[in-house]
Amino acid sequence: MPLRATKIVATLGPASSDPALLEAMIRAGVNVVRLNFSHGKAEDHIERARLVREAAQRAGREVGIMADLQGPKIRVGKFAEGKVMLQAGQPFVLDASRTEPGDDNGVGLDYKELPRDVRPGDTLLLNDGLIVMKVEKVVGPAVHTSVTMGGELSNNKGINKQGGGLTAPALTAKDMDDIKTAMGLKADYVAVSFPKNATDMELARQLCNVAGASTGHKPGLIAKIERAEAIPELASILKVSDGIMVARGDLAVEVGNAAVPALQKHMIKLAREMDKVVITATQMMESMIQNPVPTRAEVSDVANAVLDGTDAVMLSAETAAGKYPLETVKEMANICSEAEKADYHELSADFKGKTFQRIDQSIAMGALLTAHHLGANAIVALTDSGSTALWMSRHNVRMPIYAMTPNLSTQRRMTLYRNVRPLLMDTSADRDTALADAESHLRARGIVKSGDVYAITVGEPMGQPGGTNTLKICRAA
Repeated sequence: MPLRATKIVATLGPASSDPALLEAMIRAGVNVVRLNFSHGKAEDHIERARLVREAAQRAGREVGIMADLQGPKIRVGKFAEGKVMLQAGQPFVLDASRTEPGDDNGVGLDYKELPRDVRPGDTLLLNDGLIVMKVEKVVGPAVHTSVTMGGELSNNKGINKQGGGLTAPALTAKDMDDIKTAMGLKADYVAVSFPKNATDMELARQLCNVAGASTGHKPGLIAKIERAEAIPELASILKVSDGIMVARGDLAVEVGNAAVPALQKHMIKLAREMDKVVITATQMMESMIQNPVPTRAEVSDVANAVLDGTDAVMLSAETAAGKYPLETVKEMANICSEAEKADYHELSADFKGKTFQRIDQSIAMGALLTAHHLGANAIVALTDSGSTALWMSRHNVRMPIYAMTPNLSTQRRMTLYRNVRPLLMDTSADRDTALADAESHLRARGIVKSGDVYAITVGEPMGQPGGTNTLKICRAA
C-alpha cells in the first residue's frame, strides 16, 4: 500500500460489521472507524468497538474509534401511512401538540420548540432541503405553513431553518448517556453534533472528563460544523476543540449549497492555522452506495479536499449501508494518493513572519525545515502527548512523519493526523537508548536503511509531555 498522508474515516454499520470484511477495510486504508450513535443501542456500539479493536489487531495496525453523537432530533413526527405527497401551494401544519399520526394537512413534531423558534416569513427546509415551506403564522403550538417546493415527506425527516436560528441544545439527555458509553469503550474521539458555540464544546469536554475519570481516559473532541450560527463562532469553537468536521449536509441546507465549497476551504485553512485537525464529510462517494465506481465529480470532490489540506475524508452510508464498502475505501485511498502527488508546496513560506513562543513547537518546526532542505528520508518524533507530531502535521512536507509514543491512547489519537504514522514504542528514561531503539524500529520496518538521513526530535528529561527540546539529525548506521 503506497504511503498516503490523508486519513480515511469509515462509518461502521450493517454492511461493514463482518469481522473479515472490517479487517480487509482496515488493510485497504481505513485509519479511523466512526460509530454513529444515531443508530443502535449502547451494547451494539460496545460490540462494534470490540470488533474494530480485534480486526485492527489482526491487520497489524492501530486504528482510532470515533463516537459520533446524535445531537438534537429536529424532526417531524410520523405519518399514518408512513409518508405524504405535498404539492406546491398547499397549506401544511407542523403541530407540536399533535399526538395522532400525520396526514396531508399536517404532522406532529419531535422538536417541540419549533413554534417558539420561528415567525411569519421564515423558510423551513425539510428532508435535507428537498421540501421547502414558508411560515405563514404561528398559533400556540402550531406552525401554519404553505408549501413552496413539494415532494414526498416521510416519517421523522429533519427540519432546518434557512439561515439558522433553531434553539435546540447541542447535547441532549441521550447524548449525555452516550458519552458514558463512549468513555466506557474508550473512544479516541467524540464528535459533537450541532454545536452553536464554544460553550457547547466546553460542556461536552466536562461530560467526557467526568465519564472517563475512573480510567483517566480523555478523548479528542470534534465539533461538527453544521449550523449557520457556528460559522461566525468558528475560531472560538476551534480554540476549545481538538478538531472540526466540515459536515456539509445540514450546513448546506442552512447556508445554501453554493456557499459550502468556499466555507470548506476557509474551515480547513483556519483549523490548520490553529493547530487543529479537520475532517471533510458528507456524500463524498455517495454514488458508491449503489455503484462499484465513483462519479467523476466525486473523485474531484475528494481530491479537492485533499488539496485544501484536510486531515481526513469521511465515508458515511457508503461503508455503513452500501453495497461496496471495501471497494469504496480502496477508491478513496487511491484518489487521496494521486491528489497528494500533485500537491506541491514551498515549506519555507509557512514560516515567514511567524514566531514560536514554545521550545517544543520551535523544535518541531526546525525539524520540518531541516529535514526538508536536507532531503531526509523521514522525520521522527518521540512524543508522549502527540503535540509535536500534530504541529509537524499542520505543514505540507513530502516525507512521512513517524510518531513514536509509549501511550496507546496517544497512538490511537494520532491516527487522524495528516501525514503522521503513529507507532507504539517503549521509550527509555535514557535518551541514547531511546534513540537507538527508534532507529531499530525504523530499520525493522524498512523505513530507513544504512546511509539514510532522518531527523528525530526528543525531550529531556524523557517522558514529560510538552518537553520536546532536542533535534538531532542522524545517518542510519
